[in-house]
Amino acid sequence: METHKELTIGLFGFGVVGEGLYKVLQQTPSLKAKIKKVCIKNPNKKRNAPAELFTSDKNELLFDKDINVIVEVIDDSNAAFDIVSTAFQQGKAVVSASKKMIAEHLPEILQFQKDTDLPFLCEAAACASIPVIRNLEEYYDNDLLHGIKAIVNGSTNFILTKMFEDKLDFQEALLLAQQLGFAESNPKLDVEGYDAVNKWAILLNHAYGIVSHPDNLVFTGIQNIQLSDALVAKEKNYDIKLVAQAQKLKNGKVASFVIPQFVKHDEQLSFVKNEYNGVVIESGFADKQFFYGKGAGSFPTASAVLSDISALRYNYRYEYKKLYYHTPGELTNDFYVRTYVSFGALSDINKDDFEWIEEWHSGQIRSYLVGVIHFDKLSKSDWWKAPGVSVILSPDPVIESIELRNIQKRSLELAGIV
Repeated sequence: METHKELTIGLFGFGVVGEGLYKVLQQTPSLKAKIKKVCIKNPNKKRNAPAELFTSDKNELLFDKDINVIVEVIDDSNAAFDIVSTAFQQGKAVVSASKKMIAEHLPEILQFQKDTDLPFLCEAAACASIPVIRNLEEYYDNDLLHGIKAIVNGSTNFILTKMFEDKLDFQEALLLAQQLGFAESNPKLDVEGYDAVNKWAILLNHAYGIVSHPDNLVFTGIQNIQLSDALVAKEKNYDIKLVAQAQKLKNGKVASFVIPQFVKHDEQLSFVKNEYNGVVIESGFADKQFFYGKGAGSFPTASAVLSDISALRYNYRYEYKKLYYHTPGELTNDFYVRTYVSFGALSDINKDDFEWIEEWHSGQIRSYLVGVIHFDKLSKSDWWKAPGVSVILSPDPVIESIELRNIQKRSLELAGIV
C-alpha cells in the first residue's frame, strides 16, 4: 500500500465501536480514509448513517477491488476469523478489535501476515485507548523487559472500585456496572476473567514473543471476591485489582497469570479506578513506566482503531521482533506465589498444597489464610476457583526457587534449628 494511496474501508459491525469510528472519521478528513460499505447483521435496525452505506452481504466488502482495508469490530469470534482470513486472501490490510478471535487464532494470523506480507493491526483489542501494543513492539527490547502488570478489563475494575469505595457487595456492584453499560447482560466473560486472558494472550506475544492459546494461561476473575475480602484489604492498606502479570525470572523464563491481586496504595495500579485500564512496564534502564486510559466505550476504542488506520497510510506493520529476531520467551510454572485465600469451610481448600502458611484467621462466617504455594499446583487444580473460595495474590507475589530456599533457611535459623 503506497503512502499516498487513500484508504477505502470496508467496516464490519456498527455497534458501539463501529458507530464511534464512523463519527470520528467524519471529524478527521485529514486522514484521507473513508468508509465505503458497512456490513451488519440486522438490516432492519435504524442507524445514524445513510441507508445505502449498509449491507448484510459480507462479500460486497471482501470482494470489492476498491476496498483496501477491512476493519472488523464484531463480537462473533468465528465470523471475525472468517472475515479476516478472506480479507488476507483478497489482498486487503486488516484492522481488528476482536480480542477473543485474535487470542484463539494467533498462529494462523501470524502465518497469514508472513504469507501475504499484509499488515494486521489490533491496538483496540488490548486496552482500548492505551497504545500498549505499539509501545511493546517499538520501544521495549526483549532483554530489557523485566515485567508487565496491567488492569486490562474495565468492567471488573469498575465493580471492584464500587466494592471498595461504596462498600457495595459483589452483586450490587455488578448490577450497577450493567445499568451503566460497563458490563454485558451476560457478564461471565468479563467477571470470570475470560476477556482479560484473551487480551493478555495478545500482549504476551508483543511483549515476549510468546504465542499461547488463552486456554493454556492460568487465570481467574473476580466472581468469588466478597465484601469481607475488601474489608481485609482495607485493614492491610491494599486495594484489590484483577491484575494480568508477566515477569521474567532469573533463569530467563516468564511467569504469567491473570489473578486478582492486592495492590499497595502507592503502586500505580492503585490509582486505576472505575472503567479505566492501566499498564505498568518495568524495563532494564527506564525503571517503571505507567500507561493509563479508558479501557472501554465508543470513542476510546474507536480512537485505537483510528490510530491503526492512520498508521496504515505509512504502511506500518508489526514486526514481532521478540518472536522472529530474538529467542522468544518461554512460559514456566516453576515458581512460587504468596497468596491470600478466604473460605467458608476448611474442607473447601487444599491446605496441603501450601509450602507453608504465614497467617491464619478463623472467623464465624469466613476464615482466611496467607501462604506460599508452588504455581504448578495452582495450574493443575481448580479448588481455588470453586464458589465460596476467594484467592487474591499478595503484592509482588512471585517468589523464585532460589529466594524460597533462602526464606526457608532464614526461618529455620530464626527458629534455632540450623
